[in-house]
Amino acid sequence: MLQGTGSDVGKSVLVAGLCRALANRGMIVRPFKPQNMSNNAAVTAEGGEIGRAQALQAIACRAAPVADMNPVLLKPQSDRDAQLVVNGRVRGTTSASDYWGRNTNLLGEVLAAYHRLAATADFVVVEGAGSPAEINLRSRDIANMGFARAAGVPVVLVGDIDRGGVIASLVGTQTVIDPADAAMIHGFIVNKFRGDPKLFDDGLRAIAAATGWATIGVVPWLPAAARLPAEDAVALGRDTDAGTGPLIVVPMLSRIANFDDFDALAHEPGVRLALIPPGRALPGDAALIVLPGTKATIADLAFCRAQGWDVDIAAHVRRGGQVLGICGGYQILGCTVADPDGVEGFAGTVAGMGFLPIDTIIASEKRTRGISGTFVGTDAAFSGYEIHAGQTRVDPGATPFLRFADGTHDGAIARNGQIAGCYVHGIFDRPTARAHLLRRLGAASDGLDRHDVIDAALDEIAATLERVLDIDALIALGTKAA
Repeated sequence: MLQGTGSDVGKSVLVAGLCRALANRGMIVRPFKPQNMSNNAAVTAEGGEIGRAQALQAIACRAAPVADMNPVLLKPQSDRDAQLVVNGRVRGTTSASDYWGRNTNLLGEVLAAYHRLAATADFVVVEGAGSPAEINLRSRDIANMGFARAAGVPVVLVGDIDRGGVIASLVGTQTVIDPADAAMIHGFIVNKFRGDPKLFDDGLRAIAAATGWATIGVVPWLPAAARLPAEDAVALGRDTDAGTGPLIVVPMLSRIANFDDFDALAHEPGVRLALIPPGRALPGDAALIVLPGTKATIADLAFCRAQGWDVDIAAHVRRGGQVLGICGGYQILGCTVADPDGVEGFAGTVAGMGFLPIDTIIASEKRTRGISGTFVGTDAAFSGYEIHAGQTRVDPGATPFLRFADGTHDGAIARNGQIAGCYVHGIFDRPTARAHLLRRLGAASDGLDRHDVIDAALDEIAATLERVLDIDALIALGTKAA
């Protein structure tokens, strides 16, 4: 199990890289994360939900993602509550205090999922969440040492040298945690090192001497990680406007979800992608504005209006610009959004932006499935997935945006042809789909399949980890524990 000295130390990427390295050695490998908190979710083959990182790690294992890989998923809907997904299915909404009072009841289900998964594999690589040093949470922890102790899984601690203080964070973790928890840690990894790692040899000796832990290795900064889907919203603050050509703008909604939809665009040399944070107007020179998915449609509709983005979008349309809404963004572009039961927080009905002839009701039952088809009126193919609670009625006279392989339709196109929306995530990943959408902006696609890009990045990361980490020691550690 890889645990971290804090969030965003690179655990998810390291687990993915180790999964691919072990798979390349011919082992049957599976990833596991007891508890995750993310609005970037993926759909499993059986129609369940798991964190995007675990879906990526499944790809690294060359395996299909299943719900057992991430049995508890929290999807924040506001600053105080989240949707609780257990074993791939929604179990309701919980506040932080309620979850704190009940989460240990989930440990049995977490352990059952882990053991089912382990029974199918030679090796399981487990990812922790946050840090075991958050000792105020330890009494009810199921994500780090609470799981490791219950499952008997040895731990390797990961520290991020790029953020500074890596010696203090590693040694300090051992100092503050319970001695029985500390005994579960058998080694450490220093991650995100820039430069000559030999310059940190004295640091490694100091950490090993202070903790008694084995040095598993120093991992350099991994450029290939930028080609992988990001799970945490913290990645959205980084500059992506590095290309040339038409500008594509994505407003960063307060509860933005499945934002890896735009990863393929970020790497297209023929367009510029700009993620616009709150407090900034949407650029007037945009060719396309994409409203992304959101975990709380009504709340983010109000958020758009508070930012003045609805005014910016209306001005953009008057100038002849194009707009695309995906999932929650599609709902926002419609005439009304109703949440009569308060599924996403606010109970009531509000007026949408009115750009598309649709009306949406938020229901408690979700639709989660993989999907494929073509854009209406073309032979340009797409594939992706649906993950939404909304049920949308489209005006009978409206032109649909997508035609699914089963002959049904999704989405709508405004009469002026400038505005469209749909429920499908991952719609930019296939080169045929991206080429079709970029052609409307006067841009050409690089023709790369996003799945091939991810696969190559995983192989590159695995090759680096084989070189810098003592993977044989990790295998021996896991084998001894089993």
